[in-house]
Amino acid sequence: MKKIIKIISVLLLAVMLVCVTACEKNVATDGSETEAKDYASILKLDMNSDTAKVEVTVKTFIDGDTTHFNVPESVMENGVLKARYLAINTPESTGKIEEYGKAAANFTKEKLSSATSIIIESDNGTWNADSTGDRYLAWVWYKTASDADYRNLNIEILQNGLAIASNAAGNRYGETAVAAINQAREQSLGVHSGKKDPDFYYGEAVELTLKELRTNIADYNGIKVAFEGVITMNDNNSVYIEEYDPETGMYYGISIYYGFSLTGDGLNVLSVGNRSRIVGTVQYYEAGGTYQVSGLTYRLMKPDDPGNIQKISSGHSPAFVLTDADTFMNGKVEVAGEEETRTFDYANLAMNTSVLMENLKVVSVYTTTAEDSSSKGAMTLTCEVDGVTVNVRTVVLVENGELVTADRYEGKTIDARGIIDYFDGEYQIKVFTVDDITIKN
Repeated sequence: MKKIIKIISVLLLAVMLVCVTACEKNVATDGSETEAKDYASILKLDMNSDTAKVEVTVKTFIDGDTTHFNVPESVMENGVLKARYLAINTPESTGKIEEYGKAAANFTKEKLSSATSIIIESDNGTWNADSTGDRYLAWVWYKTASDADYRNLNIEILQNGLAIASNAAGNRYGETAVAAINQAREQSLGVHSGKKDPDFYYGEAVELTLKELRTNIADYNGIKVAFEGVITMNDNNSVYIEEYDPETGMYYGISIYYGFSLTGDGLNVLSVGNRSRIVGTVQYYEAGGTYQVSGLTYRLMKPDDPGNIQKISSGHSPAFVLTDADTFMNGKVEVAGEEETRTFDYANLAMNTSVLMENLKVVSVYTTTAEDSSSKGAMTLTCEVDGVTVNVRTVVLVENGELVTADRYEGKTIDARGIIDYFDGEYQIKVFTVDDITIKN
């Protein structure tokens, strides 16, 4: 009996060795086995080639195939090169969220964050702009130790199955790029796996960013959407939510109307300071001339339901972006897309986000006096700074049980922080507490 057990043990060990060996190999399309190759290290950086090259540091991570790098002014006048990675196209993570988009973005960030040196390289002797005219096509090389060789990140992303090829064959390292993506397909990695992305929500809502929603808001009217952001204010059965976009350097926000449909844990998800996932339907609010998201649900017994609102983390604060009056009232913002660059009014894009404006001279105060109005006692402070007029609208302010009235602010210079709001065809700053207005003199 002991002899039989020994034979079985030997056979099991042999099978395990075969499995381990097989796992280290790829099965080619003709059925033959080949060793997996690390194409990112096989490809070598030739510092003597005729391409443009520069050592850089990361300014801003955007997504899997776009990074903003700090460069000498001799390369870019403003000291920043917005690099679009050559030969690859990673799934979207800055507009509509796609499967493996976050995985690709995290992969790029992880690799470059641990790098001791990064070099970007053009495909030929000059830096070539992409179709937007605002980004430049680049090969990205990095190493994690002074005595290590540079690795090609474009190729590494391809061989890990986190991108599809984009004109790969026609580029400088096209042969290696094609080999890397073919290997990823053979190994069924990432986007080639046919498996669900564990970081992606498979629900009926359109997964997107607040930037995508705000820059294309009319396109989503009546559509169920899902996005993440920080809850900044709570006001009359609604909350405001905002999210930073590194590419434009702006915060984007929207009003979330929860009405009376949530209780307990559902309401806790929307607590100020939480970073939360919102799932709801975009609606045009006729009375205010603005958009909001409503129709939220929370199923206590199904916390992982992709249709649920969800708390992600807590302890966050509103940005209260310091903004000057001229930018607020007259500023323009250019937003680059895949095919074109569009121009928006600053206040339009920044609507529903938190803002701070300083040194506002209060020239007049209007107080709502209608007896049948829920806003009776609320004030509109007409302010001026540097020749620009800005309105600050308050809710009904109460301090120590007493109504705060116009004489507190009229003729004073103030700092105001609140939410960018829209009323009667004008953008204004909406203030929610006495502490959000600082009197300077």
